[in-house]
Amino acid sequence: MSLPIEAGSLPRASAPPAAASSGAVRRSLRRNVPAYLFLLPWLIGFFGLTLGPALASLYLSFTNYDLIRSPDWVGAANYVRIATDDPKFAASMQVTFIYVLLSVPLKLIFALLVALAFNRGLKGLPVYRAIFYLPSLLGSSVAIAVLWRQLFASDGLVNLVLWQAFGIEGPSWISNPDYSLYTLVVLAVWQFGSPMIIFLAGLRQIPTDMYEAAEIDGASKTRQFFRITLPLLTPVIFFNAVIQTIDAFKAFTPAFIISEGTGGPINSTLFYTLYLYQEAFGFLRMGYASALAWILVAIVALFTAFSFLSARYWVHYDD
Repeated sequence: MSLPIEAGSLPRASAPPAAASSGAVRRSLRRNVPAYLFLLPWLIGFFGLTLGPALASLYLSFTNYDLIRSPDWVGAANYVRIATDDPKFAASMQVTFIYVLLSVPLKLIFALLVALAFNRGLKGLPVYRAIFYLPSLLGSSVAIAVLWRQLFASDGLVNLVLWQAFGIEGPSWISNPDYSLYTLVVLAVWQFGSPMIIFLAGLRQIPTDMYEAAEIDGASKTRQFFRITLPLLTPVIFFNAVIQTIDAFKAFTPAFIISEGTGGPINSTLFYTLYLYQEAFGFLRMGYASALAWILVAIVALFTAFSFLSARYWVHYDD
C-alpha cells in the first residue's frame, strides 16, 4: 500500500557545487566593490609604478639599451662585465660598504643615547622630540646637502671654528679624499631623529617594576642597562638596524650634491647609487644600469635575510 505524498514534501534539488560557488563569488564581489574602489589608486600605483617598472628593468638588465634604439638582447653580458671588467663597480661597492658600516652603528648608538636621556623625564619633551626629529625630515634634501657642502668647505664654518677656537687650520673636508666620505657619515649620523623616536617608544614599553626589583637587589645603573634595558630593547634595535641599513644602501642625494655628481675626489664618495645614476643618465647605458640596480636589490635582500636568520640568536621577544 503506497502512502500519499503531500505537495511540497519532496526534497528540493540542490544547486550544483560549481553554480553555488560562482554565486558566492559574485555576492562577495558585490559586497567588496567599495573596498576595491578605495584600493584602486594603490593597485594602479603598485602595478603601474612599482611592479611593472621593476619587471621592465629586470628585462632591460639583459639587454643593451640607450633610450634611443630598441633594446638589444645580450643575455648575461652586463652581469659578466660587472663581475670581471668594471673597476668603478668595485670602488663604489667599497665606498658604500664603508659608509654603511660606519654610519648605521654610529647613528643607532647616538639615537639610543638621546632616547635614554629623554626617557628619564624632561620638561617640554614633545618640543625637544620634534626638534631632534627635524633633521630626519630634512637631512636627505638638496638644501641640506648644499648647506653641508658649505659647512665643510675650506673656508666653511667648521674650519673657521677650528681656527678661532683651537688655532687649527683644517683641510678642505669635501675635496680631500681622506676626509670627504666621513663628512657624509657625519651627515647621516645627524639624521638620528627617526630611530630615536622608535627607541624612545621601545623604552616606554619596558616595565618599571623590573628596574625596581634590580635596585632592591643592588644592581647598578650600568648593570640594569645591559641586563634589562638592552635585552628587552633588542626587537627595536633589530627593526632600526634593518631599516637604517637599507636606507644607507640607498643613499644618493648627499653624495650627488657634495661631489657635484662626480663621486670625487678620486671616487672617495662614489656611492653605488651615484654610480648607477652615472651609468643610466650620464652615459645612457640603461641596460647596464638596470643590471647594477638588480645587484643592489640582491645585496639588500641577502642582508635582510641574514638579519632575520641571525635574529633568533640575539633578539629577545616576550615569548
